[in-house]
Amino acid sequence: IPTIAFCILFFLELLSIFTIRMASVPPALYPTESDILRLVACNAHVGSQNLDKSMKHYVHSRRANGTYIFNLNKTWEKIVLAARAIAAVENPADICVLASRNYGQRAVLKFAHHTGARAIAGRFTPGTFTNQVQKNFYEPRLLIVCDPQNDRQPIIESSFQNIPTIAFCNSDANLQFVDIAVPANNRQKNSIGLLWWLLAREVLRLRGQLDRNTEWDVMVDMFIYRDPEEKEATKTAPVVPDANAGLVYDDQENVGDSLPSTPEWGADSGADSGASEASWEASTA
Repeated sequence: IPTIAFCILFFLELLSIFTIRMASVPPALYPTESDILRLVACNAHVGSQNLDKSMKHYVHSRRANGTYIFNLNKTWEKIVLAARAIAAVENPADICVLASRNYGQRAVLKFAHHTGARAIAGRFTPGTFTNQVQKNFYEPRLLIVCDPQNDRQPIIESSFQNIPTIAFCNSDANLQFVDIAVPANNRQKNSIGLLWWLLAREVLRLRGQLDRNTEWDVMVDMFIYRDPEEKEATKTAPVVPDANAGLVYDDQENVGDSLPSTPEWGADSGADSGASEASWEASTA
């Protein structure tokens, strides 16, 4: 009995500490309902069917098909933490954002445009962070990658130079050499674009360039990848004219009055045949 009472008291103490810590967080950093709805609509909470042991405490549950579901509260906390680390860098040009996959290149370029960071979209040249003889040598103070699995080479080089690393990590990601892991879906283009959009907006808010009470005028669609083939298909798609495009119907009773009048079938043919017979009789007479 004393052991059970001690456990209950210890649990209540931990609960009180957790409540105090949550109450001490500024309400301005809480996620809004629209932000959570955006994350759910873009499937940012949906992970993969594999789980790495380092990502276990970010997972909320698992579906029947084996797909892991992230805790969006932890995802938002890590987005805010990453934004605070980015805003702490005095020179935005010392921040390097990188994405080698096609789905993340547009989002990286837009993030760099709005925050002043330096973007590397596409293939990463080995030795960019370590080889000083190289022409494109660059030594950032902070590195942000879209996928720690595909962008493994820059993460390894940043560990050699003691560069802090922020990464959007899926449930099967390896967190080695990753300092701030943002648990989210980094496989779908909608989720990737939304994550970079939320991070850029939070950075601008922390820098004082954007008010929290006003909506950001940049749409999320600007960060989402667009397939060039789909864009060309929409441009070259033939426009089929509508035969009734110029007709306006006030009600169903006047539909017949507004339609163009067409002669009945056989009316013109009967008149033409009568005229032809008269002309034939005149010629024979």
